[in-house]
Amino acid sequence: MAKRQNRAVLKGSARKALPGGQDVGPADPNQQIEVTLFLRRGSKRSEFPSAAKMGARIPKRRKYLTREEFARLHGASTADLEKIRAFASEYGLKVETEDPARRTVKLSGAVQAFNRAFGTELRHYQHSSGRYRCRTGTLTLPANLKSVVEGVFGLDNRPQAKAHFRLRKRKPGVHAQAAAVSYSPLQVAKAYEFPSGATGAGQCIGLIELGGGYKTADLDSFFSNLGVSTPQVTAVSVDGATNSPTGDASGPDGEVELDIEVAGAVAPGAQIAAYFAPNTDQGFIDAVTTAVHDTTRKPSIISISWGGPEDSWTEQARNALNSACQDAATMGITVLAASGDDGASDGSTGGTPTVDFPAASPYVVGCGGTKLTLSGAAIGSEQAWNELSANEGATGGGVSEVFALPSYQKTAKVPKAPNGFVGRGVPDVAGDADPETGYNVVVDGGQTVIGGTSAVAPLWAGLLALINQSLGTNVGYVNPLLYAAKAEATFHDVTKGSNGDYSAGPGWDACTGLGTPDGAALMTALRGS
Repeated sequence: MAKRQNRAVLKGSARKALPGGQDVGPADPNQQIEVTLFLRRGSKRSEFPSAAKMGARIPKRRKYLTREEFARLHGASTADLEKIRAFASEYGLKVETEDPARRTVKLSGAVQAFNRAFGTELRHYQHSSGRYRCRTGTLTLPANLKSVVEGVFGLDNRPQAKAHFRLRKRKPGVHAQAAAVSYSPLQVAKAYEFPSGATGAGQCIGLIELGGGYKTADLDSFFSNLGVSTPQVTAVSVDGATNSPTGDASGPDGEVELDIEVAGAVAPGAQIAAYFAPNTDQGFIDAVTTAVHDTTRKPSIISISWGGPEDSWTEQARNALNSACQDAATMGITVLAASGDDGASDGSTGGTPTVDFPAASPYVVGCGGTKLTLSGAAIGSEQAWNELSANEGATGGGVSEVFALPSYQKTAKVPKAPNGFVGRGVPDVAGDADPETGYNVVVDGGQTVIGGTSAVAPLWAGLLALINQSLGTNVGYVNPLLYAAKAEATFHDVTKGSNGDYSAGPGWDACTGLGTPDGAALMTALRGS
């Protein structure tokens, strides 16, 4: 083993014990595991395309990199990969795969070898949700790799995120049940004036899924009921996870089938690729980088309906995922993420206001939720989703304590974060999410009603697929353009309601962002003159 003085702490790798877990002893030293190393870009910072400059241009005036160009210009360098190979050999680890475009190297080996390689001790923790391999403290690595490796994922396999969907739970006679309604995705799309004449043909929508699965029979039943052809859906395995329906609609199957059915109903001509990965920080990051750099399916839009409180992520995991989304921007890929279903606290153990990640990434379109009531086919009324009093959730939203206020939000009047930090405001946009005005879907053989901000991300994904097709180019990194567009023309401003700590109001707010879309007007604005 290399001498201690020749090692360095991996920045951002500090991790706390599993909350609510009990340490039950060291991990089996001979257990074989796989770990992902996330490397720096092979280019200099000054050579990387400026997202701010690109974001200020309308889509038709942008020059996106192809995935192949990105890999050649900004993927991991040959020299850095050689250093990782030498490191693996020194510590008795095997290089399983190298992906320069994704900037990842997958290493395999025994727990005891990884303990030595990264200066840690992997232990088992028992939790109410299961038994997990965990670590605490920081990681170390040879000093010559300090600037090469930006993250190490897979040593710890505790759950990282939860799905942001809500089944309607109220029973007849319970408060507000008489007011409960439900809609098909097509009814919601019509109310939001999604552009007509497009199907999303030529587009691919990538869905990140961290558990569960879908049944083809469910999809066929759902789309048949709508009178829409079932879209082409492909399951992509990441880190060994597969399309694995559990038979429990209240579990991750509800998320998976909601995502596919909402996006597919809105944009039936688009291909849908569901990237299945384990629910760990490694799985989450590997799924996103796989989708971003998928040269086979080439998704132009990635929808994420999973996440967790910003402080539940290690700094290295937040940075790696944020970096992957920044990479996506250079290739004209739009990334959307649900803002959470637990109000301003995002379900954090302390109950203090916090935002959900990855919605908090400045390279992601954060998607909040509303309670939508239709009058005929049009919007009758709309307010911020808040059913916390009935234990049916509320839209996430607030201000990041990690990511600084982006330039596109400079005039949005985003308040300071609870700790005084001038941070990014979440969400950016919104859509129907209250389970009391939820979506009619088919899950595990039965019809049910589901809400949650996890419905809003695929709804917007479908809208952008229609717009991409109509414009003949990808809108890509659309955040700056959303804020530059005249809100009164392209959004329905939601000014009523709250998510607990923040109230909706004129203009941007930390409940519903800029508002819900006027799809046709938004397309016109993005087309430009």
